[in-house]
Amino acid sequence: MTTTTTSSHHLSPAFPGRAPWGTAGKLRAWQQGAMDRYLQEQPRDFLAVATPGAGKTTFALTLASWLLHHHVVQQITVVAPTEHLKKQWAAAAARIGIKLDPDYSAGPLSKEYDGVAITYAGVGVRPMLHRNRCEQRKTLVILDEIHHAGDSKSWGEACLEAFEPATRRLALTGTPFRSDTNPIPFVTYEEGNDGIRRSSADYTYGYGNALGDGVVRPVIFLSYSGNMRWRTKAGDEIAARLGEPMTKDAVSQAWRTALDAKGDWMPNVLRAADQRLTEVRKSIPDAGGLVIASDQDSARSYAKLIREITGTKATVVLSDDTGASNRIDEFSENTDRWMVAVRMVSEGVDVPRLSVGVYATTISTPLFFAQAVGRFVRSRRRGETASVFLPTIPSLLGFANEMEVERDHVLDKPKKQGEEDPYAESEKELAEAERQQDEDTGEQDMLPFEALESDAVFDRVLYNAAEFGMQAHPGSAEEQDYLGIPGLLEPDQVQLLLQKRQARQIAHSRKKPDDEADLLELPAERRPVVSHKELLELRKQLNTMVGAYVHQTGKPHGVIHTELRRVCGGPPSAEATAGQIRERIKKVQEWATRMR
Repeated sequence: MTTTTTSSHHLSPAFPGRAPWGTAGKLRAWQQGAMDRYLQEQPRDFLAVATPGAGKTTFALTLASWLLHHHVVQQITVVAPTEHLKKQWAAAAARIGIKLDPDYSAGPLSKEYDGVAITYAGVGVRPMLHRNRCEQRKTLVILDEIHHAGDSKSWGEACLEAFEPATRRLALTGTPFRSDTNPIPFVTYEEGNDGIRRSSADYTYGYGNALGDGVVRPVIFLSYSGNMRWRTKAGDEIAARLGEPMTKDAVSQAWRTALDAKGDWMPNVLRAADQRLTEVRKSIPDAGGLVIASDQDSARSYAKLIREITGTKATVVLSDDTGASNRIDEFSENTDRWMVAVRMVSEGVDVPRLSVGVYATTISTPLFFAQAVGRFVRSRRRGETASVFLPTIPSLLGFANEMEVERDHVLDKPKKQGEEDPYAESEKELAEAERQQDEDTGEQDMLPFEALESDAVFDRVLYNAAEFGMQAHPGSAEEQDYLGIPGLLEPDQVQLLLQKRQARQIAHSRKKPDDEADLLELPAERRPVVSHKELLELRKQLNTMVGAYVHQTGKPHGVIHTELRRVCGGPPSAEATAGQIRERIKKVQEWATRMR
């Protein structure tokens, strides 16, 4: 069938209702581009990857409307990750005249509906029900956040079983990568030159492109360090500073200590975040904040702290609470300051007024981080910025620095050292040497421990893969300089302002007598945790040097790495700072020179 594309023949002129500047009443350029690609090729399966906040729902419903209007399909099935999201899909569809039943469970569908909105869990329970529906009528299946179909083997198999007969399948995701190698149904994987299969999208619209188009907001990350003290199961008291090198389980326990509501770190960070929200609300009066908590007890504790700090009540959203979905909707429409949630607001939930976030969870996967930050980037007007507060945890700072990196789902683990895993070889050969002191059995995260005390220190600002600022006390003029950045700024203005604030902070610090400099006042680029890209390059360089020295000496990699650690000090290279890795590079060069 020869087709030509038009901008959705019966869309409301106001749809999407919350489009950013200059786009209301028509499709955004990427949405039109994806429509053109689809209508030109008319594929049975189509994977669209678009950054959170870019408008995947609008694109999908526009396409669904076209396919219904041209009788390519007769009904629609939308599969979403959560109960709240399936209702959100039904509401969005209703705005353009498509009626989806979000409460469908079984039996014939009422004739007033064009289809159903269901969850992946619902498909997992009754795959044959949905297969029969696809077989009876020509069906478009929209698989929202398709990576969830790989969450469990049973969900993936159920989706394959249920939707194999579908006439058309449209898969959507903002993050097409997973931490595991479970294949995602209806996604094409292509083998690269390295023999590794990666997901292949039919249309991609990344965060970098969306930022350039003004479709999403730029994100300012504000990182907080501090001293932590906790007691282990064995009764040992341990003290550590966030951001300094330590073992994996020590990082985990220091992180959990920071997030303990009874310490000083969380109250100070929440207070700073609320001050930032106040500044943003000067330009955007309805701007809201979201705290993403690890569990329900923490969420309630944070809500109590927010009430003490602000004098107003926070909306608390717990995933197993029957009223959770309604509370999200109410918060989306009102002008309250804060919402506290566990996992359910991390993905897909549309609350465009969210501008300030606190990442108060210990989940450290790039998938979850990207989806969580995605809650704050949906743009409504030109010049809006998002602010996300983080603990100084190396993995989080790495994710923040890689916001514009487009990822694919890798189906195979790298078979040898290379671009995918530049220090896989040294990790493998170090495993035996490290086993006694750093063995990670997975049990460490479960060890009972008691958080004793914590404090907070403003550490740095990350923006556009660059780092700014020096450490400062909470409440200090230096911290206020960064919290007080205006809420409406063009991206290049944000960069310029951060550079000026850092220069002013450094100049002010140099005027102080040494005995008054009670904090580690170093510019961000000289901190223990440098940019992820720099660390990656340094680790590659160290591995290359060690590899060369292996050939000179005949000693195994693991032995050389262990000797470098013994002589230079510090943790394994995967956890070492830039300075420690440079010391090891210098030392192995010295050894190699002596042998000549």
